[in-house]
Amino acid sequence: MSYNIVLGARGEKLACKYLKHKGYKIIETNFRCKLGEIDIIAEHRDTLVFVEVKTRTGDKYGLPQEAITNHKKLKIKRTAQFYMASKHIDMQLFLFRFDCIALVLKKGSNRPEYFRHIKNIYL
Repeated sequence: MSYNIVLGARGEKLACKYLKHKGYKIIETNFRCKLGEIDIIAEHRDTLVFVEVKTRTGDKYGLPQEAITNHKKLKIKRTAQFYMASKHIDMQLFLFRFDCIALVLKKGSNRPEYFRHIKNIYL
């Protein structure tokens, strides 16, 4: 297994732990379809939340959240629409949003030196 896959899995595990602590109910992780992938799908109060997790080991290439381009946002949005259609969720009856959890982890550590939860990445 590649280091990037292992790093991403560590970040997603920490993100899930954080979200649960904040009262989110994790519905699904690593949802995949022909359109793309969503790292975490959660429910918080009356809102369905689609979470993109970005994990890095440093800031050499910028902050993790800066890797979410407009193209990536569109891909996440289309994947979320597919998810809701496949689960028969009426997008006009439910609130939903797109978040990002950005982490910077040092090699061998499970404690992030940088952690940021950005709500509604489309703003």
